[in-house]
Amino acid sequence: MKQTILIVEDESVLREISKDYFEEEGYHVLEAGDGITALALFEKHAIDLIVLDIMMPKLNGWTVCKKVREKSVVPIIMLTARADEEDTLLGFELGADDYVTKPYSPRILLARANRLLSSQQSQITGANQDMLISNDLEVNLLSRSVKVNGEAVELTHTEYEILIYLMENKNIVITRDQLITRIWGYEYTGDDRTINTHMRNLRSKLGNCADLIKTIVRAGYKFEEK
Repeated sequence: MKQTILIVEDESVLREISKDYFEEEGYHVLEAGDGITALALFEKHAIDLIVLDIMMPKLNGWTVCKKVREKSVVPIIMLTARADEEDTLLGFELGADDYVTKPYSPRILLARANRLLSSQQSQITGANQDMLISNDLEVNLLSRSVKVNGEAVELTHTEYEILIYLMENKNIVITRDQLITRIWGYEYTGDDRTINTHMRNLRSKLGNCADLIKTIVRAGYKFEEK
């Protein structure tokens, strides 16, 4: 079955060009030119990934992202102006997984989407074991579900990827550069505040298991069991 991409972009020319690239890659594409239409499509269809512009009529990208995150951890790629670094950080704080700056190449956007979706699939098909368990933290690699003290915790795609990478390398210091390369790839051009934002969001969701992730000053992070 084809995976479904929701492209939310008020500039019809950009939207149509991006749609053509995704369809040529074999995806099923839904389109929205404003935030209200986007949310209606999200409620009606099973969406595998959302490409979400920030500046849109009726509802902006921030509001759409926040409302989607109230119900789903579907991967979200934000489209933002190159100069608006604060926009990027706000998007990550609201739960976005990646961003592409405008003007952008549709090939770059497609590559980012492929990376997010393929990393989800590789966790399912390539896992050597079904579960990762540490203290009160349980991760089911087949269902991509996370529990803390037996209670389900909803992580975004990026938060989940960071957690898995650290747990798979337990007691090993992972540098920021290693995290960036693993999660976003070599072409990433953001700054350290991106990692800080995702790590803060992840720890806030892990509750009493948050301190399993240690910050190693001037080095990176380490997952360390109690």
